[in-house]
Amino acid sequence: MAYTPKQIEKFNRQKYITELEKISKNIFRMLRDEHVTSKDFVLKFEQLKKKFDERVEVQLDSEYHRQLKAYIVRLHKDTCFSEVFTDKVFDDIRDAEMSNLNRLQKLKNGTSYKKDKHKAKRQNEDWG
Repeated sequence: MAYTPKQIEKFNRQKYITELEKISKNIFRMLRDEHVTSKDFVLKFEQLKKKFDERVEVQLDSEYHRQLKAYIVRLHKDTCFSEVFTDKVFDDIRDAEMSNLNRLQKLKNGTSYKKDKHKAKRQNEDWG
C-alpha cells in the first residue's frame, strides 16, 4: 500500500514537532538539574540538535512552534558555538533560560479550550 503525499507530509510534520518538543523538554531537564555541567549540556544539546537537523524541515503554522524553533536555534548558537561557555556562564543563564522555556509553555497552554460557561464564573468572582 502506497502512502499519499498528504499522509507523508503529515507524518513528517508530526515527527518534526515531536522532535522540537523533545529538545525543549531535555533542555528544561538539564537546566533544572544542578549536577549538569556546561560540557554535559553541550554534548547532549549537540546530539539532540543533530538528530533534529536530520528531519525534513516543515513549515510551522503554530506561533508556539515557530517561537520554540527560534528559541532552540538561538540557544544552540549561544551555547554550542561559544568559546567562552563555561560552568559559570551556564549557571548564570540557567534561570533566564528556564523562564524563557516557561514563557513558551504558557504560550502553548494559552490555546487550550475552555468552555464559555466556566469563563463567566471567573469574571464574576470577587477577589477581595
